[in-house]
Amino acid sequence: MECLHCQGHLKQGTAPFHIDRHGYHLTFEQVAALICEQCGEVYFSEQETQTIQTALQQLDEQTRRLKIAA
Repeated sequence: MECLHCQGHLKQGTAPFHIDRHGYHLTFEQVAALICEQCGEVYFSEQETQTIQTALQQLDEQTRRLKIAA
């Protein structure tokens, strides 16, 4: 596969994922990804993306519950 930004070669590795959202900060230090050897662009697979989205949905719900209890 080639990088969509620079057409560099992609290699399998891990990359961090960080997000600040709805009053919380989430960091996954090592998520499986394809990484461009030329520009460093990171591509997460559909499976990893879905897992991250599921975690965010669960954290959003828990954050709402904390705000209601306060």
